Amino acid sequence: MSAARDPRLRGLYAVTDPTLCAAHGGVAAAVALALAGGARLVQYRDKSTDQHRRRAEAGALRELTRACGTLLIVNDDLALARAVGADGVHLGRDDLTLAEARAALGANALLGASCYADLARARALRAADYLAFGSFFASPTKPAAPVLADADLLDAARALDRPLCAIGGIGPAQAPALVAAGADLIAVVSGVFGATDPRAAAARYVAAFG
Repeated sequence: MSAARDPRLRGLYAVTDPTLCAAHGGVAAAVALALAGGARLVQYRDKSTDQHRRRAEAGALRELTRACGTLLIVNDDLALARAVGADGVHLGRDDLTLAEARAALGANALLGASCYADLARARALRAADYLAFGSFFASPTKPAAPVLADADLLDAARALDRPLCAIGGIGPAQAPALVAAGADLIAVVSGVFGATDPRAAAARYVAAFG
C-alpha cells in the first residue's frame, strides 16, 4: 500500500437517502443495518433545508459510526461536518474547494472529491484523500445523470496514487469487476438502502472485496 493511501478507505461506502432510509425506520436505523452488513464508510447526504433534523441525524450517525469503528463523511456541508465531529466531507463540482475544506476541518479530515469521468480534474484534485468516479451505470438516485465512466477509467486513474471510489448504479454483480479494475471503494445508495434487507445487501457488496 503506498504512503498516499489510507487503509481505512477500502470497502463498501454507504450513502444515505432520506426517502429510502425512511422505509427502514429512519436514517440511523438504516445505517445500522448497512454497518452490520459490513459497510466501512457512511456518507450522510441530505439536500433538504431542515437544519434541525439534519443536525440530529448526522449527530446520531456520528455516535453510531464511532461505536462501530467506521467513518462518517458529510456531503458538501462543512459546518455540519464540523458541528458533529465527522471524519470529513465529500465535495462536488459546485462545492467549496479542497483548500477551503482543509483549512476549516484540519489536516486529519478526510476529503473526498467527485471527478465524474474527468481524469484531468482528478489530477488537479490529488490533494483529496479519495477520488470518486462515475456514473458507471444508470442510477436511480440520479436518473438524469449520464453514464460517463467505465472500468478502463479506474485502471488509468491508478497512476494518481489515491484511493479510488466508484459510484453510480452499481449492483453487487458489477462490483467485483470494478474492484478488480482499481476501485478501493464502491459507493452505493439505492443498492443498499433501496433493498428489502440493507444488511444482506451490504454483505453482497462487501463480498466483492474478498
